[in-house]
Amino acid sequence: MKEFELKYGCNPNQKPAKIYMKDGGDLPIRILNGRPGYINFLDAFNSWQLVKELKEATGTVCATSFKHVSPTSAALGLPLDADMKKMCFVDDIEGLDDSPLACAYARARGTDRMSSFGDWIALSDVCDVTTAKLIKREVSDGIIAPGYDPEALEILKSKKKGAYNIVEIDPAYLPAEQETKEVFGITFEQGHNNYKISADVLANVVTANKELPEEAKRDLVVALITLKYTQSNSVCFAADGQAIGVGAGQQSRIHCTRLAGNKADIWHLRRHPKVLGLPFLPTLGRPDRDNVIDVYISDQNEDVLADGLWQQYFTVRPEELTREEKRAFLDGITGVSLASDAFFPFGDNIERARRSGVSYIAEPGGSIRDDQVIETCDKYGIAMAFTGMRLFHH
Repeated sequence: MKEFELKYGCNPNQKPAKIYMKDGGDLPIRILNGRPGYINFLDAFNSWQLVKELKEATGTVCATSFKHVSPTSAALGLPLDADMKKMCFVDDIEGLDDSPLACAYARARGTDRMSSFGDWIALSDVCDVTTAKLIKREVSDGIIAPGYDPEALEILKSKKKGAYNIVEIDPAYLPAEQETKEVFGITFEQGHNNYKISADVLANVVTANKELPEEAKRDLVVALITLKYTQSNSVCFAADGQAIGVGAGQQSRIHCTRLAGNKADIWHLRRHPKVLGLPFLPTLGRPDRDNVIDVYISDQNEDVLADGLWQQYFTVRPEELTREEKRAFLDGITGVSLASDAFFPFGDNIERARRSGVSYIAEPGGSIRDDQVIETCDKYGIAMAFTGMRLFHH
């Protein structure tokens, strides 16, 4: 296929629209079902790069959930414990433990389910039946993978009344060394970002604490590769082989850190016994449960706990999760990793990160206030590596 005509571009008034290879060659994809749009393909090609690179860097199958050209999370295919299965709404998925790929998507989708509603999915490996069954029941726009088991493909084709977008990509495809794009009729050209991220980029530990355990290195690599395909400015919190909070597209880095930290806090609080034990009505669907959990954890929990409201969601009125209980629970969290796509200009980012259990940090370095940032890390015993490489993505 040389080109593919799109219904329209970013918006319905932007016509005509298509994708094609500038050199006139064949596209490295096959569209197996549906009719993906302009933004779908932006998500597809960015998300595929992420999982391809993450698999190469870690040797582990992985998945990502994308919305509006940024990942809500990326995750390695590690097993989920019982609490995490419940948090991610996958405790009823048969055969989950036998499919690392399904575990990866369960983690990626389960991290920030509010943001992942209507996501684009990328898988590092051939989609199996268990992963397809998990995807089938989620609200999603489409998927890209290097292949599909025949039964898995039929399961996915049944989504959205047969209109679900399914794209197969040639895993051997490599882009040209130089890339171009146009803005306002003006052509920009730059080299493709071939910077390879691995544990090797974490060698320059600049803090008094020099200890980076293997799990921390793994999580920092996950965070850095996630940031490489996240709209800048961006900050990523990671733990247990997955991104747990992505702050994307903010003009101020402290706002990135606050946004990502708040998402990481919500991720951790979903494991709180009061949240895991919420007595939902059996008729309440997963998207509604996501919304209710989000409000219940927030400081506006009266919106789901007030008389006349809680009856819409619960069989009995749950106890409030107080601000003091939330803080006490989060204060027990440690070992979280944090990466930034550019340097931290002030120590306030470290102060905010510490409140979300951050023990390990990777950032490029190069600020005139690096000494202040290092000093703040040293105050809390945080280990920080300077990678020397910025990861802006626009």
